[in-house]
Amino acid sequence: MLGPVILAASRSDRIRRLISAAPVTKQVVDRFIPGETVDDIVPIVQELTGKGLELTMDVVGEDITNPAQAAAARDAYLGLIDRLEPLGLGTRAEMSVKLSMFGQALEDGHELAFKNVRPVVEAAAAIGTTVTLDAEDHTTLDSMFEIHEELRKDFPETGCVIQSYLFRTEADARRLAANGSRVRLVKGAYKEPAEVAHQHKHDIDKAYVRILRTLMDGQGYPMIGSHDPRLISIAQELAHRAGRKLDEYEFQMLYGIRSDEHLRLAAEGHRMRVYTAFGTDWYGYFMRRLAEKPANLRFFARSMITKG
Repeated sequence: MLGPVILAASRSDRIRRLISAAPVTKQVVDRFIPGETVDDIVPIVQELTGKGLELTMDVVGEDITNPAQAAAARDAYLGLIDRLEPLGLGTRAEMSVKLSMFGQALEDGHELAFKNVRPVVEAAAAIGTTVTLDAEDHTTLDSMFEIHEELRKDFPETGCVIQSYLFRTEADARRLAANGSRVRLVKGAYKEPAEVAHQHKHDIDKAYVRILRTLMDGQGYPMIGSHDPRLISIAQELAHRAGRKLDEYEFQMLYGIRSDEHLRLAAEGHRMRVYTAFGTDWYGYFMRRLAEKPANLRFFARSMITKG
């Protein structure tokens, strides 16, 4: 499987330098990350929402090594919220955050991450939108879920992400569905050991369907994070069986992947949210996109050959 190899490469400084220096890299990265600054991203927000799409925005960057960097990540999100406010988009433009960016892996990281993320959630609520806490590797999840639960006491619309490849996720889904959470279900994009995660696509997909059924039958708001046509069709059928209206769940896909499908689902009346990342620290995000799907890797390799 190429995915684990690519994820291992994402932690190599030598490979980072090689890929970053390749002339074609920026062209390919732009497929997934449409800008480096808030000024770059605001026109993208306006363009996509003008087409009937919704967004969740991610300021990329996870290699936080000190509290000052964590505070800078917080301030980057607060700056984004300031720019979104006059657009009046409400929940049509929300934010996704990785708690690693807010200092979760540092000393006293749980408390530091909560301290940094809460002002972002407060500011988002003040302009009528919300925040979703992204899932990272399995060692961070207990902390993420604790912070999610604490934030929901004052901001019940705060969302979280669960990953179908982890064995624990079926139990997490039952708990979250029962308490009415907003939950994005994805397959998972981190290298996880066999003792905690399914290793084969077939098993991950089967778990995805089981978990999605739990979310659809529950009291929360499911967010289907997938580009897989079969899983999208299954999600529509499960929503129908559960008696859910079109505004009682949503689809989410990455910017730059299956864009025609984004528009098709929105035209059918579905809520379709585009996960849109921006920023200068793009390398880890980019490598996970390559690891998730062989077609992305082929696209990059072809570009290296034809343009490099």
